[in-house]
Amino acid sequence: MKKRIALILAGTMLMSFVLSACGDDKTASENDAKKEDTVDTSSDENKKTIFTVGFDAEYPPYGYMDENGEYTGFDLELAEAVCKLEGWELVKKPINWDAKDMELNSGSIDCIWNGFTMNGREDEYTFSTPYVDNSQVIVVAEDSGINTLEDLAGKTVGVQAASAALELLQSDEKDGQKALADTFGALNEFADYNTAFTELQAGALDALAIDIGVANYQIKSRGEGYKILEKTLNTEQYAIAFKKGDQELRDVVNADLKKLTEDGTVAKLAEKYEISDMVTLK
Repeated sequence: MKKRIALILAGTMLMSFVLSACGDDKTASENDAKKEDTVDTSSDENKKTIFTVGFDAEYPPYGYMDENGEYTGFDLELAEAVCKLEGWELVKKPINWDAKDMELNSGSIDCIWNGFTMNGREDEYTFSTPYVDNSQVIVVAEDSGINTLEDLAGKTVGVQAASAALELLQSDEKDGQKALADTFGALNEFADYNTAFTELQAGALDALAIDIGVANYQIKSRGEGYKILEKTLNTEQYAIAFKKGDQELRDVVNADLKKLTEDGTVAKLAEKYEISDMVTLK
């Protein structure tokens, strides 16, 4: 009897060992499979799938909210076209313009893409190929009696905070306009040009220093009653600003802009937003 029990126990132990070995092989196989899955997933996660664009939500025709409550504009539609080529998801992130550097350097956004002047800022950002020729101009009411830059003496002039126009009016360098600004009665800063234009319309401002593309859009949308002074404050170029040193992402976007120029996408968008004479991607 004892001999029989011993044989049964031995058999049981042998069976347990075999099952355990099989189980270990299965577990090892599953672990290997999971390991392979993890590597693949990690590899996928390392690929850029989200492209976050920082923009001024009140800067038509480059970036703004349309009548349907959707963010759109020349720059944002061009960004969408780039994302389509790359298979990225576009995230449109409205930002306070005076906080743009903090947003970019913190990694909250991948780029500043919204009528951003590159001239004089080349050492602060990594820029794309310039895509728009822009001018800073002065807008006044048609019946204001202001016809030249000299007529602005003693007047109240509005400008967007942290804008290229403000930098220009504060600069005493060769191409700066500080000498002109010193003749103003006041230079008032606004968070956005929609608010500034409303102040001009109400008579709280005598003039507005503004990008010509934005000025044309605002004048067209608000109707008659405004004019742009013939003499411009300066000429400059728009480009997409990436964090300083981010050449890899810049190069990808530049290559896509070239493709979108060649296939006619840029020209179609420029015509849609009535800036064909300003776009330099040909």
